Amino acid sequence: MFTKRKTADLPTVVVIGGGAAGMMAALRAAEAGAQVVLAERNDRLGKKLRITGKGRCNLTNFCEREDFLSNVPTNPRFLYAALAEMNPTDTMALFEALGVPLKVERGNRVFPVSDKADDIADALAARCRALGVRVLHPRVQAVLQKEGCVTGVLTGSGEALQADAVILATGGKSYPKTGSEGDGYRMAKELGHTVTPVRPSLVPLVEAGDLCKQMQGLSLRNIGLQIVETASGKTVYEDFGELLFTHFGLSGPTVLSASAHLSDIVPGKYEAQIDLKPALSPEKLDERLLSDFSKYKNRDFANSLDDLLPQKMIAPFVSLAGIDPRKKVNSITKEERKSILSRLKCFRIPLSGLRPISEAIITRGGVAVAEVNPKTMGSRLVKGLYFAGEILDVDAYTGGFNLQIAFSTASLAGKNAAKIAEE
Repeated sequence: MFTKRKTADLPTVVVIGGGAAGMMAALRAAEAGAQVVLAERNDRLGKKLRITGKGRCNLTNFCEREDFLSNVPTNPRFLYAALAEMNPTDTMALFEALGVPLKVERGNRVFPVSDKADDIADALAARCRALGVRVLHPRVQAVLQKEGCVTGVLTGSGEALQADAVILATGGKSYPKTGSEGDGYRMAKELGHTVTPVRPSLVPLVEAGDLCKQMQGLSLRNIGLQIVETASGKTVYEDFGELLFTHFGLSGPTVLSASAHLSDIVPGKYEAQIDLKPALSPEKLDERLLSDFSKYKNRDFANSLDDLLPQKMIAPFVSLAGIDPRKKVNSITKEERKSILSRLKCFRIPLSGLRPISEAIITRGGVAVAEVNPKTMGSRLVKGLYFAGEILDVDAYTGGFNLQIAFSTASLAGKNAAKIAEE
């Protein structure tokens, strides 16, 4: 039977991990009346949170529940209770109340008006301090339990911190320099939990070749992107938006979301197909091309594409088109023009793999949700153990969805951990 610890001056809830989920869980547990210790191995709270969204912090997505869940490819139904507990509107209201004005941008993405992720992290940290949360900086080695009930945590120095409830909010394995090294997975396994295979998600794609390297640094907006299975021609992902060419391949919002569908990627299996002019039908694009060719009829082919393509893209494009770059535009044949049109509507990049998990925005995989009560975020195996954030086997596309999942699961975990600490 679970016995309440009698030492009143010690914490009843220990939260492991001082990131977005950890701070939210700590403040919710404290608001519910629990004594809380927040154990964060780094010397500063919210280290990863402070670099999200290129330092701007896309903290949520201002949309309805069903739209939200359509952007969660892994275990979306597990989040029903968490989103009922804290939805995007609740998140926005909280940060506004904490003194952080917000704004909604394209795609319902929500950012602080200041465009500073530090403002989000600092607001959470300040709220924790105001509620009396004790912040300690040990590296937690293990969660202690006896007869199926949590009793505390063990630090790397051998110190035991007693607790009635422990919340694992250690994040995944992405951005390990911020402290996300997978410790939470190990601790969960030691307590009997299943951890599904961990792999990168929302991660750049590596090309097979050096085409992207030739265009390194070039960013394209308003393009269409398809990821196609080369053998079958089946489209496995389709999007519209921004894309970035890098020295290794492709990045940018559309590419990061596409990566969530490519866990089985191997060289030669997939290719990216970029529609450089998605607003124009093939017929309209042909008219545009004929107009440009008429305008530049005495130019070399390589010098006739300035109105259609960014300068950095012209040389690679001309090379792929297989047309002599010095050929006069007025000599280009109808078949050659068809080849140009085809590449403008379908610029192909063969893919070979994903960048490493250390470069991923989030980790796919984690603690199996079948072993976690979705109404409380409590373990079904160990009483007093809770989970929040990226450590769970739930992930979403880009757009603020993953941080909202962290906040929602953490809010639910914090409130319920505080309840069990009172039993």
